[in-house]
Amino acid sequence: MIYWYAIVVQTPSHSPLAGLLTYQSEHDIAVGAFVRVPLGSRELLGVVWQKLDAPPEPLLGNKGQTIEFKAITADLGIQPVAASWLKLVEFTANYYQRALGEVALAALPPQLRTLDALQVERRLKRRKIVDTEVPVKSNNAINNIALNAEQTSAIAKISTQNGPFLLFGATGSGKTEVYLRAALEALHSDPTSQVLMMVPEINLTPQLEDRVRERICPMYGDDAVVSLHSGMTNPQRLKSWLSAHMGTARVVLGTRMAIFASMPHLKLVVVDEEHDPSYKSQEGARYSARDLAVYRGKLQGAKVVLGSATPSFESWHHSSPGGDGAQGRYVRLTMAERIGGGVLPKVITVNMEHQPKKTVLSPPLLNAIAERIARGEQSMLFLNRRGFAPVLHCGDCGWKSECPHCSAYRVFHKIDRTLRCHHCGFAQRVPRACPACGNLDITTIGRGTEQLEENLADLLAHVKRPDGSPDGAPVRIVRIDADTTKLKGALQQQLALVHSGEVDVLVGTQMIAKGHDFRNITLVAAINPDGALFSSDFRAPERLFSLLMQAAGRAGREASQGAASEMWVQTHHPQHPLYLALKKHDYAGFAAQQLKEREAAAMSPFGYSALVRAEARTQEAAQAFLTAASESAADLSDAVPGFEHIIPLITLYPAVPMTIQRIANVERAQMLVESHSRKALQQFLSQWQGVLQTTKQKGMIRWAVDVDPLAI
Repeated sequence: MIYWYAIVVQTPSHSPLAGLLTYQSEHDIAVGAFVRVPLGSRELLGVVWQKLDAPPEPLLGNKGQTIEFKAITADLGIQPVAASWLKLVEFTANYYQRALGEVALAALPPQLRTLDALQVERRLKRRKIVDTEVPVKSNNAINNIALNAEQTSAIAKISTQNGPFLLFGATGSGKTEVYLRAALEALHSDPTSQVLMMVPEINLTPQLEDRVRERICPMYGDDAVVSLHSGMTNPQRLKSWLSAHMGTARVVLGTRMAIFASMPHLKLVVVDEEHDPSYKSQEGARYSARDLAVYRGKLQGAKVVLGSATPSFESWHHSSPGGDGAQGRYVRLTMAERIGGGVLPKVITVNMEHQPKKTVLSPPLLNAIAERIARGEQSMLFLNRRGFAPVLHCGDCGWKSECPHCSAYRVFHKIDRTLRCHHCGFAQRVPRACPACGNLDITTIGRGTEQLEENLADLLAHVKRPDGSPDGAPVRIVRIDADTTKLKGALQQQLALVHSGEVDVLVGTQMIAKGHDFRNITLVAAINPDGALFSSDFRAPERLFSLLMQAAGRAGREASQGAASEMWVQTHHPQHPLYLALKKHDYAGFAAQQLKEREAAAMSPFGYSALVRAEARTQEAAQAFLTAASESAADLSDAVPGFEHIIPLITLYPAVPMTIQRIANVERAQMLVESHSRKALQQFLSQWQGVLQTTKQKGMIRWAVDVDPLAI
């Protein structure tokens, strides 16, 4: 007997083979099974998407000959994925305008794509041996940590209501403990239940994993908790994925990619720091893991908790009561108090207009840092620009260290004496003289973390450390950014130094500004945050306010030090509404003001948008492609029945260069598409895909659609 199946394999959206491919088999195979199938001269991993009720219509070749359907090579013998996983992938592909197979296969561990049936069988046998050796211990929850009233209320509502929930908790208010209690309750509710906990960045995973293992593993065994993120090796990712897929792993910790982990018994999804832009993928299927978490919770009947001290304005709006007093789409849980009765740091703004030009750190801030060092406390300086200086400059002829391959400057790195482009990676040794005119006196413009670290060492050279420190011992400064954490384990080593008190001043980029629990930091300073105040991106104020609030939250986390903790902001615009709201820690007021502006402009969350990005050998070709596709969109009214009602709801803006219009000798342009109706926008994009695929332009390299873009 012959069975027929519709199978997805990894094919790009523009491929003629995108979508479901038909194969035959003499064996009955379950929907959701993993198989090996031939495609051309290759053999690929595929997922059985549908079982066909009847044989398909014959395929005819170019000359009218009948083409035989190929047979499935092998069933890999892995437990099929659940129907909810198939629906999640299908929704993702449709909503974010990507090929079904492209999303489905990208969501699986890379190593799984290369294994044959025998290799998979060996790995599954090893998993079964490990699984049977680990006993499940008695259900003694380590819940002796005292909760305050707000935590108790939040946990009770998560237990008794459906959600989704927005946990709006101040930094240091104990959100992680709420996550852990909710996770324990979900695990206790059913012997097979699973929990997914997501963090925005890889460097936050070990910190959360330590706490989760301490609470979960004594009851459910060491294999009950696994991590899943791109920093793992391919064998590690496959092992974690199989554990989650087979139900051995009860808790999965991961970054945005973990949203696609196969977890057939999912009961709770936690998205920590839900506001973070890292949850939005910027390549391939440009999905939002936060938004998919809400959708997945609905699919599997799992509760969803989005947590943040500075929620995204979309989540904040969705959790706001309606005009009739009814609750919004999300249930908002507020935790305004810090654990132990601690208080948020006092915010102090320094008007740099009143300081001498080229002042690195104002005298009041320097004195405040010196006082902390003398008391044995720690300070953190935040500057979101790595390297020594953003630009090297010649004062005689005006030469600047432009990248020859990008429309950006190469950054001066003093430690290895290089000019390095942070976009394409092109690097050269620093020239001895100006390459344009030979002037020996070339100088830097701007400041990066390298320079700040060097300046600090000079400015604090006279500061005495606490009694008991070696005489003449210098102030201990550590810099944490992408340059100092390249080597494996470097970040963990540096963070360990901070936690152990072996650091007086911590300097870094936004890597250190969120998620970390530094117990002895009592002063945080933002050195140069003004750039985002006047950005063309309408989300820039939201990002800056969030980043500064998160950075401030690193200070005074020990309740006994809260009253003396401070957040310093060096700015040329101390009366800007953003800084005035920051001084009062007034997220709600700032969000209300920003949302009012967005509503007037019909911007997210009051309007819906997509960006079409084009890359070509010339800027003219990129813009010509977008313009031609835009002009052809009007023809859809005649070509698609009922589309005459959709087109008037869509606004197509002219094609423009991207902010950084050239990267690695590739020119980039973009076109914004807007609508007041999400449904209309989706209908338009799905039909417009065909127009984009058939629009030809000499010199075009690639194009992509970004639905719900974060940067415009």
